[in-house]
Order: sequence, then structure tokens, then C-alpha cells
Amino acid sequence: MKNRILYGFVLAVLGLNLAWGAHLYFNSVQAADKNAVYDNIHLFTSVLERVRKDYVDGDKTSYQDLIYGALKGMLSTLDPHSEFMDPQKFEELKNDTEGAFGGVGIVIGLRDSYLTVIAPMEDTPAFRAGVMAGDRIIKIDGKSTEKFTLQDAVKKLRGDPNTDVSITIYRAASNQTKDFKLTRAVIKVDTVKDINGKRDFPLGDDQIGYVRITQFNDPTSSDLEVALNKLEKQGMKALILDLRNNPGGLLDQAVQVCGKFVPPGQLIVTTEGRMPPRHVPYEAKGNHEHPKMPMVILVNGGSASASEIVAGCLQDLKRAIIVGEQTFGKGSVQSILPLQDGSALRLTTAKYYTPSHRVIHEKGITPDIVIPVSTEEEEALLLKRTPGGLDSIENIDPKKREFINSVRDVQLDRAMDLLKGIRLYTQLQNQSDQMAAK
Repeated sequence: MKNRILYGFVLAVLGLNLAWGAHLYFNSVQAADKNAVYDNIHLFTSVLERVRKDYVDGDKTSYQDLIYGALKGMLSTLDPHSEFMDPQKFEELKNDTEGAFGGVGIVIGLRDSYLTVIAPMEDTPAFRAGVMAGDRIIKIDGKSTEKFTLQDAVKKLRGDPNTDVSITIYRAASNQTKDFKLTRAVIKVDTVKDINGKRDFPLGDDQIGYVRITQFNDPTSSDLEVALNKLEKQGMKALILDLRNNPGGLLDQAVQVCGKFVPPGQLIVTTEGRMPPRHVPYEAKGNHEHPKMPMVILVNGGSASASEIVAGCLQDLKRAIIVGEQTFGKGSVQSILPLQDGSALRLTTAKYYTPSHRVIHEKGITPDIVIPVSTEEEEALLLKRTPGGLDSIENIDPKKREFINSVRDVQLDRAMDLLKGIRLYTQLQNQSDQMAAK
């Protein structure tokens, strides 16, 4: 009896060992299969030949068409920002970066697989029509965008100035679907503005300056310097930097903007990836630092990329208080890699990290003080900021007109109150120190 129990135990242990060994073996075989270069290339070429010979529409199966299609599919599985560009698309990209282009003025991305407006650019057709950050574009010229890539959508929205394009958006917060007919224009806007959407930069009795940056392009840093100098000459004692609905732009401009408020040599952002150099730090340069006056940065869900670099940096360094709503979370670097046949890869090669090594991508920046704004309130504020926007509400429902006129910018109001409180506390503290010194 004892021998039977002993034999049974031994067999059970051997069985478990065999099962575990088989499990490890098959897992190792599967892992090896995934990384077996020649086996997988053989699989690819087998499918390529089968499609080339047997697909019903033979005119669609040239080797170049099939390879380009495979490359587009491959890159699209990585992330929403990587893509394969055929020679024509690569040429269009080069033209866009070298000069102005015709478009409607929206920055778009993929959010939860939906084509989504990151932010409308101020003083553009989309902005004036009332397109908002967070809107899902469900149709372009009546065609569903369900299977559109990001690049397909950009190609449809851009075109010659003075030509029309229609878009249908779904606004989840209000459960509304809206149609917009937009006339393309040359997209070239001022990026640094005052509270009235101009470049006068008046300073109120409270001595709190206000500067709005709509995006980061070549003149942004120098234009901001002009604005800050104007405000400081008037006696500015505190500053509100408004980055709401700013979709980002050039990395070097974000670094230069941060450099205006921190000492030279201060780390602002790092990019980290697999390509050497894997770790690239960006530091403040120059020897000019604006006075360390109290500062608030306003952000929302339309603040992305370079905006998040600025907000994340100055938040980490305790140089500014961030007020508003969670930012978009676009913190990756795309490199353009030309190929031998005139095509190119746009490949995500790195991610941005704040000075404390917080990752921005898919996380965003969380404000120090969260102040939500409803979709209806944001629509009303957008209308108020739009040139001629208030004139356009004369013929709408009186209740809606009354609501629009009554809406206040609570995020801006809170920022103003916060800075007034900080200034008052500082004055009282200075007075107390002076009395103690006597």
C-alpha cells in the first residue's frame, strides 16, 4: 500500500515536471517564431505571391502597390503618429514645412481610434465656425472617416485656398452632431496675443499681465519677448500665460519659451528613445531671465505637445501654478526617415520627459488646480473670443443669447484671484519682515 502511494506521488511529480517543461518549450518556440527573420519573411513573400497571382482585381496587385500597402499597414499598427509616406505624400510634407498651405485650421489626432480635433487654430475657418477641441470628425465631404488614417484626413482637409470642404462632427459632451461647411484659407496666424486677441498687451489696475500663445512656431519666442517687455514697462507684477487649445508646434520654441522664466543651464525637457543618442537633454540658454514674479499657466484638453512641455517643465520647477483641465497627452517625437525610392517613414522614435522625468505621452499634465468647464460654457467662450462672434448671436434664441452673454471664463477668473491672493500675501509677509527687523 505504501509503495503504491509512493509510486503515485512520484508519477504525479514527473507528470507535473513534464507538463511544465512542455509549457516552457512551446512558449520558447512561439517566441522564437515571432523573431525568426527568415521564417517570417518567407511567410510574407508567400502571401505576396498568392495575392499577386490569385486576387480577383489583377490591376490592383502590382508589387509596388502591395508592398506600399503592407508598409502602410505595418506602420499604422505602431501608433497613431507613425506612417509610411509614398513619394507623393513625402513631397507634400516637404512643401508644407517649407511654406504656407491651404487648410481649415484644425490640429487633429486619433483618440480612442476616433479622428479627433486636438484644437482649432485661432483666426482660421474652423475656429470662426465653432469647431472645438474634442470634436470627433465622423465625415469629410459626406464620406465616413471610420477607416481613415490620420494622414487620409489631413489630405482631405487641406487644399487650395478659397475651396470648400464639409465636415460632420460628433460632440460627445452634448451628444450633438453638427455639419460645418468650411472655406479653406492660407493658415498663417499670429501666435502671441493679448486678452483682446490683439498685440497691444494692456495692463490692468491689478498689475497682472495676460499673454495667450495659440501655437509654437518660428516667431513665437521673439513675439513673447516683445509682449513681456511691453507688460514689464507698464509695471507688471504677475503673469497669466494662456496655453488653452494650443496644439503645440516646434520643440525649440517650447524650450526657448521656458528659458525666459528659468536660469540658464536649467533642464527643461529630455527626449528618450532607442536611436543614439538615446537620451537628449534640452536646457535653457542665454543669460536673460524675467523677474520671478508669480505666474499661472492655463491649460485644457486642447493643450498638447509643446504646450505640455512648457506646462510640465514650469510645474516641475515650481515656477508656475497650472490651472484648468487635464491636457491632451501628446508627448512623442516623430523622425522623418527618407528611403531610396523617394518614399519615407515618419516614425515615432522618442518620448518627451519633464525635468522630474514624468512622461507626457498618453498621460498629459494634471493641473495643480483643476477647474472643469462644460461644453456649453466652452462654446460660449469660444464665440466671445471669435472676431465678430457676438454679432452673430443677434438672431438666435433669446435664452441662448442671454446664456452666452452671462458666461464667465471661470478658469481665467480663478487664475486672477489666485495671483491677487499671492501678491497680497507677499506684501503682508514683507511688511511683517520689515516690522520684525525694526
